Amino acid sequence: MDNLEKAREFFSKDLYATKLSGARIDSIGEGFAQCSMDIIADHKNAVGQVMGGAIFTLADFAFAVATNFDKPYPTVTLTSNISFLSAVKGKTLIAKAKLIKDGSRSCFYTVEVSDELDTPIALLNVSGAKLIKQTK
Repeated sequence: MDNLEKAREFFSKDLYATKLSGARIDSIGEGFAQCSMDIIADHKNAVGQVMGGAIFTLADFAFAVATNFDKPYPTVTLTSNISFLSAVKGKTLIAKAKLIKDGSRSCFYTVEVSDELDTPIALLNVSGAKLIKQTK
């Protein structure tokens, strides 16, 4: 089983992102993950646009995959800030999480969200906290 298959199996337990939202892992590397989600009617708000929460869910999932796959300890979001840039024009959202800084106890990632037409949709900045057990 290669790393992509292992990541898909491990993160299949993230039911909100994978089962309810339809997020999937497209590629994974050291400090990087690309995830995508086909837009369905359930992702849209009352005015017919993709809801910000759906976009954020995909971006947050990409961060989780990039920072947690095949690591000895979990990393959780400490802070995040999303800037919405444009309405979705395509039919698929793509989130690319990239490691910017990796410290001993924290990390910083950016996640760029676009659609398959390369429309820039959102930018997420995330600080993560590594849950390292303390020994006395």
